[in-house]
Amino acid sequence: MTLHVETAGERLDAYLARTVENLTRSAVQKLIDEGCVLRNGKAAKKNEKLNPGDEITLTIPEPKEVDIAPTEMALDIVYEDEDVLVINKPKGLVVHPAAGHSDDTLVNGLLFAKGDQLSGINGELRPGIVHRIDKDTSGLLAVAKNDFAHRMLASQLKDHTMARTYEAIVCGSFREDGGTVNAPIGRHPSDRKKMCVTERNSKNAVTHWEVVARYRGYTHVRCRLETGRTHQIRVHMAHIGHPILGDAVYGHKKPELGQSSQCLHAGALCFQHPRDQRPVMVFAPLPEYFTQVIEKLERMG
Repeated sequence: MTLHVETAGERLDAYLARTVENLTRSAVQKLIDEGCVLRNGKAAKKNEKLNPGDEITLTIPEPKEVDIAPTEMALDIVYEDEDVLVINKPKGLVVHPAAGHSDDTLVNGLLFAKGDQLSGINGELRPGIVHRIDKDTSGLLAVAKNDFAHRMLASQLKDHTMARTYEAIVCGSFREDGGTVNAPIGRHPSDRKKMCVTERNSKNAVTHWEVVARYRGYTHVRCRLETGRTHQIRVHMAHIGHPILGDAVYGHKKPELGQSSQCLHAGALCFQHPRDQRPVMVFAPLPEYFTQVIEKLERMG
């Protein structure tokens, strides 16, 4: 694809994201880094300022062949059409292959069930996966069945119009009935596997929360993500002094109420359908591990 610039001063990545349909700015930057964008015949940089008459050549490579073994597994598909499906992921299931998990992930199961019906935008590691949830977080996850749907859903994630709501049991009690945590999140300076609230090399992060029920020493809260940073709810709840029950990484190190992993469930997902922009609202009931915790809390008084 060849484009001719008419105005001056716009950054290359911003220009391409604005000009090329269904191409996000982050996708543009990745293409630039991979040498797929030329400016006047030479390799370009994403922050270059354009001049009238510049010729921009954009090459979008074909998706890489997926080298992941399809694995038969039970998948709880709660919504599906020709463009999108939504999975209710159980606690303990890894989303995509990583060290120690090469054939037992959600992606392996999706490849067995849906084969070549998944988008290829994310290459060989995350075919079809639009966004992620942690291994020990249960709940709803959107999967794109073609590249068009993937770009449209990714765009909604970027502009915060995809609504994701989580249920959590957190430690401690709140005086307020709700609030907002607006605190940037970045990589932990000494533990690269963790995230933290920091001003250094961070991205803005906003979580809205409300109290659902109060118990002795614990609170059931509902959290709505405005942004989608890694471990965002876990980090933000810990940051305000209310770590998620069972979260040994960001909260109490010893198991409580029988929970050795975070009590966090993605219970609602709302988005505009990629084809006709109609609202799609999907809900997943609280899983058994979560209701068992509530029953224990109710018995505690």
